[in-house]
Amino acid sequence: MPSSVAIATDISTGAASQTFAPGAQVAVQLPLPLEAYDYRVPESGPLMAGDIVEVPLGRRFEVGVVWGPGTSAVAPEKLKEIVQKVDLPGLPEPLRKFIDWVAAYTLQPAGAVLRMALNAARGWQGMPSVAAIVPSGLALADTSLKPTPNRQKLLAAANKGTFETAAALARAAGVSASGVRDLINAGVLNVIQQTAPAMFAPPNPNHMQPRLEAAQTAAARTLVDTVGKGFSVTLLDGVTGSGKTEVYLEAVAATVARGQQVLVLVPEIALTAQSLARFVGRFGVRPAEWHSDLPGKVRRATWAAVAEGSAHVVVGARSALFLPFRDLGLIVVDEEHESAFKQEEGVIYHARDMAIVRARITECPIVLASATPSLETVLNVRGGRFASVHLPQRYNAAQMPKIEQIDMRKHPPEKGRWGRSWLSPPMVDAVTRTLESGEQALLFLNRRGYAPVTICRTCGHRLHCPSCTAWLVEHRLTRRLMCHHCGYTQRQAETCPSCSATDSFVPCGPGVERVAEEALARWPDARIRAVTSDTLDRPSAVAELIDDILNHRIDLLVGTQVLAKGHHFPNLTLVGVVDADLGLSGWDLRSAERTYQMLHQVAGRAGRAQKPGRVLLQTHDPAHPVLRALASGDSEQFLEQEISARELLGMPPFGRLVALIVSGPDEIAVRETAKRLASAAPTDAGVEVLGPAPAVMAVLRGQHRHRLLLKTDRNTKPQPLVADWLARVRVPNSVRVQIDVDPYSFM
Repeated sequence: MPSSVAIATDISTGAASQTFAPGAQVAVQLPLPLEAYDYRVPESGPLMAGDIVEVPLGRRFEVGVVWGPGTSAVAPEKLKEIVQKVDLPGLPEPLRKFIDWVAAYTLQPAGAVLRMALNAARGWQGMPSVAAIVPSGLALADTSLKPTPNRQKLLAAANKGTFETAAALARAAGVSASGVRDLINAGVLNVIQQTAPAMFAPPNPNHMQPRLEAAQTAAARTLVDTVGKGFSVTLLDGVTGSGKTEVYLEAVAATVARGQQVLVLVPEIALTAQSLARFVGRFGVRPAEWHSDLPGKVRRATWAAVAEGSAHVVVGARSALFLPFRDLGLIVVDEEHESAFKQEEGVIYHARDMAIVRARITECPIVLASATPSLETVLNVRGGRFASVHLPQRYNAAQMPKIEQIDMRKHPPEKGRWGRSWLSPPMVDAVTRTLESGEQALLFLNRRGYAPVTICRTCGHRLHCPSCTAWLVEHRLTRRLMCHHCGYTQRQAETCPSCSATDSFVPCGPGVERVAEEALARWPDARIRAVTSDTLDRPSAVAELIDDILNHRIDLLVGTQVLAKGHHFPNLTLVGVVDADLGLSGWDLRSAERTYQMLHQVAGRAGRAQKPGRVLLQTHDPAHPVLRALASGDSEQFLEQEISARELLGMPPFGRLVALIVSGPDEIAVRETAKRLASAAPTDAGVEVLGPAPAVMAVLRGQHRHRLLLKTDRNTKPQPLVADWLARVRVPNSVRVQIDVDPYSFM
């Protein structure tokens, strides 16, 4: 062991940790490698691995983390000195190992990954304190104050509790607040500062024991048995409405009872209002939440609470994976199949896959929950790498909905007085009957806005985004045209920029707003609500919507995929899919799988209580394997077809893919760089490089884009190949090469 390394006890965990003096390696939150940053440890004392410190870097100061002993051959006295240790809990060893692993796997600088783990803590000023007004022990008789009745009442109230303000004390005493200052000035009362109560009350595992059915009980027992026994992966597979949340909450309860922390990952935190309500019902308190919409002050305090162990359960989006859990005992990935777990910007990673890695490093169990597991997870279960438990029936004897197809070639929409229609006669009849019976219905179309394309009827010009290869989507409610890729908006055009014709633009195709417009015309007495991610822009809006649905202040919902998962609406008995073919064709490797999952999930919103449900799929291709599988309920047949197709092509999970996205403002520089990359591509046996080719989204946010795709067999590790490949090509400063290991999107 080098002389610069000593062993000390880490007080926060009780585990043995290394301390470093006189030199230490510090990782900084910049897209730079770790190896180059050695610093001299100040004389104030040795530092421990994981300590957060401030260091000089060039002409500025950066916050970093002590990663290990110094490795530089430079004498310590010639190194720059660490400025100070920051008053923050250190990053525990499992998190540091996880950061290293993610950086190596995604081929990203470790500093960029570290930023995700540390950035939320910036600006933390320590645990907040509150004032407390308390008796000093000095009697009124010992002062010059007269012992008036009001002063006696104030002193009596102060002896019964702690008050943060003079007004609060006065209210408790039933008198005016003016006398409190006199008592403080006389020394009868003192104002002291004390640590504020913990942000998160500890969950009570025994608060409300659920009534589980036999299958749920058996599944819960299996999950509970994994707690405290090291790393394992278990798929919790159950039909929609089978009570998967209640089952995995039993494993959460067992973990909390052991004094350990739990992380529950969800694909979209804004859509979990009902799940949070179930958590409160089960444990009596709300969990800590983690997502990008939290105010900075709350994020910093939550980060510290996780590090100190006072945040017992965290429900969060994918970035919660990088929180500094003090003693993580269980990870749950809810809706594990969701593509929203894939981060496409910055450090590109899949949160489900990285959650499994973090569980392995931490040596804790992980539960993957889904009604439509991903193909990768299904094959891992079949291969014996993952365990599984299955819930085959809905809770409380509720029946799965009947799924029927409507062949739009046989039942085309009938034009109404409002113009073109998008609903077939059988769909219209089903919605009418549902509303007449006092039940609720959902019309589903996974397309925001009023119309996906706006075209000039005179010359055919289509309005497009000036910064992206995308059409502008009309949003009639806000009277704006919007690009859903970069956020660009403009007013609705009155004059065609191509032919100068006025009032010539017409919408092409339906979005949810257009379907809602038809619904309002067909059912004028119904209470109709259009719901998209544009309208659910904050968690409180989700809670308000759910309350309106549960209290039947809405009869008919018209919405996108934000309504497709996780929600339980007992009186919703009909789901009508306006365009079931949407998403089934194109260049996406997983288009069929994703469409099946989405339609299965939205179908699962129907008939979740005692009233039977019905699902209607409008389609022009009823023979498509996805639609046949949904209508027949034979998911196994669809899975086998999808597995066979992937295996035949050597595509994931039977092969490995790494995408290189070359981008920049200069199209020529981007194209030439992509060509140089193609010329230097690996030629190893079993390795194939496709491209370069313009990306499907050839221009995005003003950046021209070309793509290359490296394909290997599943036993070949692609990271060394890609690292060597990039090292042999000079990339201009104006061009960026982004690496996407295991790509999900091919845009």
